[in-house]
Amino acid sequence: MIEEPPKLQILTTIPRPSQAQIDAFKNIPTGFLCDAMEGQGALDISIQPVCTDGGLPLHAHGPALVADNGPAEILATMGAVHVARPGDIIVAAVHGHQNCSAAGDRFCGMMRNKGVAGFVTDGQMRDYPGIVAAGLPAWCAGLSPNSPYSNGPGKVGFGAVVGSRHIETGDMIVADRDGVVVVPFAKIDTVIAQLAAIQELEDTLDAKVQGGFCEMPKIAAMLEDGSARLVDEL
Repeated sequence: MIEEPPKLQILTTIPRPSQAQIDAFKNIPTGFLCDAMEGQGALDISIQPVCTDGGLPLHAHGPALVADNGPAEILATMGAVHVARPGDIIVAAVHGHQNCSAAGDRFCGMMRNKGVAGFVTDGQMRDYPGIVAAGLPAWCAGLSPNSPYSNGPGKVGFGAVVGSRHIETGDMIVADRDGVVVVPFAKIDTVIAQLAAIQELEDTLDAKVQGGFCEMPKIAAMLEDGSARLVDEL
């Protein structure tokens, strides 16, 4: 018989981006980050802002502090709240378990008191009015009033799969109305280096569209070289 794991394991040597690296992601749209990572990086579309009516901020950024819970569990999230540093985004993995809350208003209030920048989970949340009152930006897979357990086992500061994407503690999390994007720790500087160019391209195209631009040069070129053709019958 294998030995049962501890109820909770908390990693003490946690990598963390520098403050300059963290600040570089302030107010950056998630789409820009995906553009900088070959069109990828977003978590599953089931993970959305818990509030979209203006009651909570719709942008958050910070290093991930991963709480790897089991299904219907919150012990690791409790551990993450205990050791969180200001500016962290707590990412609570429940392995996609549905029909059970992964956090509620009191958790959100305690995370706010800790200075946490936001909360992301692949589970559901509850106590919606209290969540909004707490003021902490949060992304989740819906709402459920069912109660979780805190028996473990769980891990804090390691990694977990959340929304079909592996997240390690120390990765950068950026979340907005479009969804949640993870920037792997090793790619942070590479992504930052591309943001100015992406912003310039976006601004240029925005100006052209506002000025009436509506052509698709790629399609015109394909018609020109024969890789696309116009047909007059089915």
